[in-house]
Amino acid sequence: MSDPDTDTATAGKTQRPQRAAGLLRSSGIVGGLTMVSRVLGLVRDIILATFFGATAGADAFFIAFKIPNFFRRLFAEGAFAQAFVPVLSEYREKRDPQAVRDFVDHVAGSLALVLALVTLLGVIFAPWIVLVFAPGYYDSPEKLALTGDLLRITFPYLLLISLTAFAGAVLNSHGRFAVPAITPVFLNLSLISGALWFTGWFDTPVVGLAWAVFLAGVVQLAIQAPALARIGLLPRPRPDFQDEGVRRVLKLMVPALFAVSVTQINLMLDTILASFLPTGSISWLFYSDRLSELPLGVFGIAIATVILPGLSRQHAAEDVSRFSHTLDWAIRLVLLIGVPAALALIVLAEPILTTLFQYGALTPFDVQMSAQSLRAYAVGLTAFMLVKVLAPGYFARQDMKTPVSIAVRAMVANMGLNLLLVWPLAHAGLALATSLAALLNAGLLYRGLRQREVYQPGAGWQRFAGQMLAGNLAMVAVLLALNPALADWQAWGWQQRSLQMALLCGAGAGAYFLVLFVSGIRVGDFRGRSA
Repeated sequence: MSDPDTDTATAGKTQRPQRAAGLLRSSGIVGGLTMVSRVLGLVRDIILATFFGATAGADAFFIAFKIPNFFRRLFAEGAFAQAFVPVLSEYREKRDPQAVRDFVDHVAGSLALVLALVTLLGVIFAPWIVLVFAPGYYDSPEKLALTGDLLRITFPYLLLISLTAFAGAVLNSHGRFAVPAITPVFLNLSLISGALWFTGWFDTPVVGLAWAVFLAGVVQLAIQAPALARIGLLPRPRPDFQDEGVRRVLKLMVPALFAVSVTQINLMLDTILASFLPTGSISWLFYSDRLSELPLGVFGIAIATVILPGLSRQHAAEDVSRFSHTLDWAIRLVLLIGVPAALALIVLAEPILTTLFQYGALTPFDVQMSAQSLRAYAVGLTAFMLVKVLAPGYFARQDMKTPVSIAVRAMVANMGLNLLLVWPLAHAGLALATSLAALLNAGLLYRGLRQREVYQPGAGWQRFAGQMLAGNLAMVAVLLALNPALADWQAWGWQQRSLQMALLCGAGAGAYFLVLFVSGIRVGDFRGRSA
């Protein structure tokens, strides 16, 4: 007869790699769909730049779109998600299915009621809300009126996308990652369609974009319904603020709201200060920020997604050595990708922006201004990516307090740097302040892991640093040597620009990886370091 204890232990050992494989597969799904969304987002931004450039209309739309997103990140995807998911998980573990359904119904109803009231107030008081976010528009009645009109159309997006985030949290808690991950794709498709077709229906073309945002909210919420129905949790919204679960969610939201609000208030301060700057400043920041986020979204978040499950398992097993080993692998991989990406954005800022965006309404002057903020954002690109992989070193150990405390300090520093740098450097000062705050954030996270002896750098860091230095110097030298004059880039059509950019990037990447290969770095080294 078999020993039950032995059988159980053997089963546990068999299930652990299966669970790990499942987590990695889920991470791959999320990462792949995120990459699709990012690429479509880049296409969207190219089209917006072509049709609207950095005009007053573009500035008005970006503010009208940013305001509902500000509240969404503050409440729905920020404090609410952090409070709701743990309570839902506990209900699933300890309560019967009917109690779970009742909890979901009550939260959905309570959330929808609050959001409906906020949305109604937002539509009624739209011009005054615009003045809160963009007080510089007080002396520009036309800008203020247009932005207020656009906000009345886009503000309901807050209700729709917040309920979408609620649905996504339910699905993710049940291991259904694909639908929530693909949802942002529909926003990009809607805005692309709006720019290409809706704008022709209105005397003020940018109004078509606002309606595209509203339509995107409807579509994003609608596609959640079949997935929720399949797991038996399609809500029947019933507001009940006295429900035990709802009250617990509200109680947990208070500290989470404080942490999230610091980041969002800082972003609001960026917009407030930018509204006092010349027309186009908000658009210049938008285009450069979107471009700098591409490597962050594709690589930084993907690496962080992959390492968190491994770190959590290693902490649970009290395997300190492998925990440190996994962090070491992630840091090296981020540097391997992030440093050359940042340097390439600095060296090729104008050519990249010209190739992607300078068509139609976007002027050469807009490219030059956007290049200033792109270089400023690139200064912090590697730090942004490091934050994504260092923070899981705390989360995996169930230490939420430390990274939140560090983030608050970094955001406060960002606010001060905004005020200090905006006057001499204008919009580029806002971008540089963001980068310097990211460097502080990454530095404090790294120091905390070292002080707790959670992370100890592995062997070979001096050699790795030398190899990285040589590779990046070679890449920069090739880019500078082969980069045509800016006048040539601006004179070419999109086909010539695209071909030249592909050849230039290929030559730079080839030089970088060739030097790394000759110096002894192999892909297998990073496979072996992975946990």
